[in-house]
Amino acid sequence: MSPHDRRRDYLAPVSLYLPGLPVRATHRLATLLHSCHPEPTLAVTVFVAALAATSGRGPGGVVAVGAAVLAGQLSIGWCNDAVDAGRDTASGRRDKPIATGALHPRTAAMAAVVALVVCVPLSLLSGLAAAAVHLTGVIAGGWAYNLALKRTPVSPVPYAVGFASLPAFVTLGPPTHSWPAWWAVVTSALLGVGAHWVNALPDIADDLATGVRGLPQRLGPVACRRLSLVTMLAAVAIVTVCPPGTAGAPGWVCATAAGCAAAIGTVPRWREGSRWPFRAAIAVAGLAVVQLLSRGSVIV
Repeated sequence: MSPHDRRRDYLAPVSLYLPGLPVRATHRLATLLHSCHPEPTLAVTVFVAALAATSGRGPGGVVAVGAAVLAGQLSIGWCNDAVDAGRDTASGRRDKPIATGALHPRTAAMAAVVALVVCVPLSLLSGLAAAAVHLTGVIAGGWAYNLALKRTPVSPVPYAVGFASLPAFVTLGPPTHSWPAWWAVVTSALLGVGAHWVNALPDIADDLATGVRGLPQRLGPVACRRLSLVTMLAAVAIVTVCPPGTAGAPGWVCATAAGCAAAIGTVPRWREGSRWPFRAAIAVAGLAVVQLLSRGSVIV
């Protein structure tokens, strides 16, 4: 459910000082937080909390949604690193604390389980139906991907399921207690699949060398790069034209900008390994998120 595989140049965990804790303990905490894939974890959490705010949740509801999503994303990130410990070590991943020996796989696995357990009561703060949908997304999305489906041709499915559950988690809670509009679910699912293409791109060669043969690895980097842009652009198109009412000038400007970014990212002149198609896909995804948040008031 969340993008937890992107390669980054390794930076040693940032020094963290917490009054009352010894330096060694704070260093371990910083290392553990580095292993949770903080960027995508925070990005997904902020996105869902913002969607809750634009769709009518009060301050307490926004905090409850954000806390539950954060716990779920933390569990997925730590689970990912624990499961991939051997593969990341073999690939020489300097961006993974477990691969560098800074963190024991068992520590990440225990943190993943604790975060998943904490996610249950936090999700229940939004009601039983909302909690059931969110936990399904976390387990059938993120955990299923990490534990089994990452290496299969259906690897995009967990991303679609995980991201599609997010708007439902928001709207099934108070005050609406209703399923979200179909276009919000489809847009979120497409964003999830697009995230899968984007995250897989930098690591396809290493993944193949270590036996990971998900759909991106089977299709290859060229097809994966093009699919990432097409998928994100489809998300923008749906959230622009399908909600009730007119998109207005800002909406069409956003859609036009997404189309231009996609066109730039797919031109054939980019050399192999260029980061510009990847950046274009991220830009299109960001514009899709902006469009979805702008339509939050009509999501139900």
